Amino acid sequence: MSNLTKNTKLNAWLDEMIALTNPANVVLIDGTDEQAEALRAEACASGELFKLNQEKLPGCYLHRTAVNDVARVENRTFICTTKKEDAGPTNNWMSPKECYDKLTPLFRNSYAGKTMYVIPYSMGVVGSPFAKNGIELTDSIYVVLNMLIMTRVGTAVLDAMGTDGDFIKGLHARATMDENNRYICHFPEDNTIWSVNSGYGGNVLLGKKCFALRIASYLGRNEGWMAEHMLILGIENPEGEVKYVAAAFPSACGKTNLAMLIPPALYAKKGYKVWCVGDDIAWIRKGP
Repeated sequence: MSNLTKNTKLNAWLDEMIALTNPANVVLIDGTDEQAEALRAEACASGELFKLNQEKLPGCYLHRTAVNDVARVENRTFICTTKKEDAGPTNNWMSPKECYDKLTPLFRNSYAGKTMYVIPYSMGVVGSPFAKNGIELTDSIYVVLNMLIMTRVGTAVLDAMGTDGDFIKGLHARATMDENNRYICHFPEDNTIWSVNSGYGGNVLLGKKCFALRIASYLGRNEGWMAEHMLILGIENPEGEVKYVAAAFPSACGKTNLAMLIPPALYAKKGYKVWCVGDDIAWIRKGP
C-alpha cells in the first residue's frame, strides 16, 4: 500500500498500521458525494445505519451505539507525554511507552475481515495557513460519514499535504467493544491519537475533542496560539458592520444553542444577520 498517496510519511505510517491491524481491504475516502452515498447504502445493508422515513426526514439515518458505549469516558482518556507535567494539571497521564505497550495488542488484527477507511481531513479551510491536516484510520462507516460532516475531507487535503507535509495520525478501531479495555489516548510529542473499543462519536471522531482541543493545545503552546473550548459566532447589523463573538461556557451550558442563534423575526426583518463560525472549539491567534 506504500503508493496510496504521494506523501512518503503517510505511506510509511499506513504500511505500519496495515501490518498492525490486518484489514481485508483499504479504501481511501475521496470526499465525493458519490462515494458517501455508496457508503450510506453499504451501512444500511449491513445494519450499521437505518434509513428513516425519507418523506418526513429526508437524508436522515439512525445509528445505534452499543449499550455500554454512550458517552465520552474521561477515566479512560489519557495524555501521553514523556514528562507528566506536560500533560496539564486536569488531564489523566500515562507514559507513551506504557500506553503503546498496552494498546498495541488491542489493535493487533483488530481489522481482520474488515475494511480500513483512510480519511484525509483538514481542520480549517484546506490550504489555509491556520489549517492543520489529519488522517484518521477507522473500521466504521459511521465515523467516515460523520467526519465528512464535521471536517473538510478529501483528496484536496492530500494535495495540500504534498510529498512530505506533516499530519496528525489517528487510529481508531471498534475492536471487541470491551469497556474494560476502552482507551482514548493522545501522544502530543508524536502527533498521534489512538482510540480503541468504542464507537461513540465523542471518542472516535478524532478531529474534534482529540485533535482540535487536546493535541491542538500542545501545538498551540509550542507555536504561540491557543485552542479553547469556546464558540465563535458572527453578527452583522443593517449597516453592514460585522463583529465576531467568542464565548466560553462549560459543557451542557448552551455553546451550541448560542452559536446556532437565529435572529428574532423583528431583527431579521431589519437586516440583522447571525452565523455560526464554530460551536465548540476555537483556535485563537493574536490579531495584527
